[in-house]
Amino acid sequence: DEALKNDVHLETSSWFDISIIRSLYEQGKFGKEKYIICNGFKTEDYKRDITALLNDGFANCLPILDSPNEVEYYHEHVQAGKKVKLGLRLASDEEPRFQFYTSRLGIRYADAVPLYEQRIKDDPRFELTMLHYFISSGIKDTSYYWTELSRFIHKYCELRKICPSLTTIDIGGGLPIQTSIQQEFDYPYMVAEILRTIQRICAEEGVPEPNIFTEFGIFTVGESGATIYSILDEKLQNDKELWYMIDGSFITNLPDTWALNQRFIMLALNGWSRPYRKIQLGGLTCDSQDYYNSEKHIYQTFLPQLQAARNEEATGQPLYVGFFHTGAYQESLSGYGGLKHCLIPAPKHVILDRAEDGTLTDWVFAPKQEAESMLKILGYTA
Repeated sequence: DEALKNDVHLETSSWFDISIIRSLYEQGKFGKEKYIICNGFKTEDYKRDITALLNDGFANCLPILDSPNEVEYYHEHVQAGKKVKLGLRLASDEEPRFQFYTSRLGIRYADAVPLYEQRIKDDPRFELTMLHYFISSGIKDTSYYWTELSRFIHKYCELRKICPSLTTIDIGGGLPIQTSIQQEFDYPYMVAEILRTIQRICAEEGVPEPNIFTEFGIFTVGESGATIYSILDEKLQNDKELWYMIDGSFITNLPDTWALNQRFIMLALNGWSRPYRKIQLGGLTCDSQDYYNSEKHIYQTFLPQLQAARNEEATGQPLYVGFFHTGAYQESLSGYGGLKHCLIPAPKHVILDRAEDGTLTDWVFAPKQEAESMLKILGYTA
């Protein structure tokens, strides 16, 4: 709902996303004239629901071809007389650190022109209008990123010369978000350089510059979330390593810290006047990997001591620590409710908002998970 207030279009990754779009349309929040960019590998359910949107008059629903076999399905199932706008995703090469060279998603660069000429060009029901690429590392000022962008634009130019309807590109793998309180990214420079690269190559190739769609998911929602822990106790495990034990888990609440060694902005929420100590943060699961012990640039973690300072009034409150810009992927990877590692319960979810007069408001979206819900899932209770 918040995104739609800003006149955006929508992208889907699975058939379930289409159910959400149907619901938004029925509520009058999303119109049939809006663009729906249907990405991802298409299961039978996904292709069926995309076809249903096309047949129901969502004229700007664009299936982005991930496999050559998709074309035949739309040819057979879209109603006669319907004009289908198609997109085509190109399979990008991955960063050198990956264990494979080319993304599993998308059409091979060498197959793009033959696919258009053999299956799309002469079919009056199809019109290729969009070329899409996705860089999993996101937009970065690296030689790898600029090489992949240039390669993509050259392929756009090659296709544009034989396909006049190809007027749009979709740049995926979006802008990064701040993971440190220090300024890390020059956003205006990156955006301007991307546009300059597109303009330069199109001018060299003698083709019109494309319209541009962007998919900046992390950049759009990353700053919308924060995760707050309280410190339960401290443990000195040897002469140097001091642990602060949190009332949750990094593996279950912030899975990217465990799986990708992702760093987030970390700040103490109280006790700022106390002396700071070098610490390790430990989660409640039995897993030895359930910890957080380095920030983005200093590779260490410092937090205030647990005891009140001499000039501080003792309140009996625990020390609280917040992890910020956690709004992208952490909840969807972890999942709300259900069963987690070591049966760590889902935490309380609180929504913060600002009223039209500027007043900050908060309300409980969901309470902390109770044991009864786990027992029901496990089959111990009805």
